[in-house]
Amino acid sequence: MRPCPTFLLVLLRWVRLRMCARRWRYSNGNNSRLPLCVRQRWAYLKLMVNSLYYNSLTNSDVVMDSLMEPIFWMVDLLTRWFGAVFVCLVVILTSSILLIAYVGLLPLILNTYSPPWIVWHIGYGHWNLIMIVFHYYKATKTAPGYPPTVKNDIPFVSVCKKCIIPKPARTHHCGICNTCILKMDHHCPWLNNCVGHFNQRYFFCFCLSMTLGCVYCSISGRNLFLDAYSAIERFKHMDLDKSGVPVTGMGQLIGILPPGQSTYQTPPPPYTFRDKMFHKSIIYMWVLTSTVAVALGGLTIWHAVLISRGETSIERHINNKEAERMAKHGKVYKNPFNYGRLNNWKVFFGVEKRRLVTCLSPSSVKICCSVQIFNLIKSNQITFYLSHTHAHYVTVVVRNKTLLINIIISLR
Repeated sequence: MRPCPTFLLVLLRWVRLRMCARRWRYSNGNNSRLPLCVRQRWAYLKLMVNSLYYNSLTNSDVVMDSLMEPIFWMVDLLTRWFGAVFVCLVVILTSSILLIAYVGLLPLILNTYSPPWIVWHIGYGHWNLIMIVFHYYKATKTAPGYPPTVKNDIPFVSVCKKCIIPKPARTHHCGICNTCILKMDHHCPWLNNCVGHFNQRYFFCFCLSMTLGCVYCSISGRNLFLDAYSAIERFKHMDLDKSGVPVTGMGQLIGILPPGQSTYQTPPPPYTFRDKMFHKSIIYMWVLTSTVAVALGGLTIWHAVLISRGETSIERHINNKEAERMAKHGKVYKNPFNYGRLNNWKVFFGVEKRRLVTCLSPSSVKICCSVQIFNLIKSNQITFYLSHTHAHYVTVVVRNKTLLINIIISLR
């Protein structure tokens, strides 16, 4: 009696299902024995690998970002740890320059310069110092601004993939601060803080003031640097001479030395330890200020260009990609936050009805309000403004327009 082919097929299917079920139970049994943290990491790793194959939006950029994620994580961790070290380094270097200026240069200026030049150096130097200290303190202590975390009905642009909360336009997630930042420009390790909506003005003013101060020290101290360098080289040649030259043989017979003296004593050097340290400090000050002036000056010019265009450092890359994408379709991309060069600077400094000259003195402006806010309120385009907003007072806009106006006027 021969078995039926249908019976054999059913038997093979039953054996296959039994083997698959046994494998599934064996794998689950092994996973259940692992710690919870290991299982979670393993599940996250499998999900990340599967996302590279099953995501329709996958491209080379996504793959590279996924591969470079451990490196980014390590850099963020080191930056978070060394933030306070960088701040201390800024304070120490700036204090050393001030010590040299007050102890070494100020007496020299008072004794050699004419009264008009003395007034200029003392006046400009202290004004620049006040600007540097004030803006650096405000940039480090002022929070850059965070989106609201409470549930509300405010329209939003997107959802943060890491915070899983709605975020307004121009908001980006900072991996070092581990939170979303309003109008984020970058995370500055020299401030140990993010540069965002509420402290970007202080950051730029600090960079500008520090650059002007370094350029001032570099130009005014150029002649002192050249003299100090020449003096140090002269001191080196003097140090090559030995303090005593032994005299033997014929020298003692002809009476070069007094009786009982076997060496010829050279006179002491014509400089003191204080003179040598003064010249070295001048060289240190000029090299440090010149280097910082070049490096920080380039950064300041770059941020000035971005402010003129109404962009941040992150938006610069985003807008370039968007312009390239729209150019392929024959369209021109226009930045919605670009109000013109002069208006961009007024919005940045918060001086719509005042002149930009008022920014030459230390001032605290919490929110940079623009003239476009009042036009949007008058034309009932509140929804459009909310989709591009980045301030804390957006929670009251939907409920009370008059309250928004009062807040804007009180903060101007």
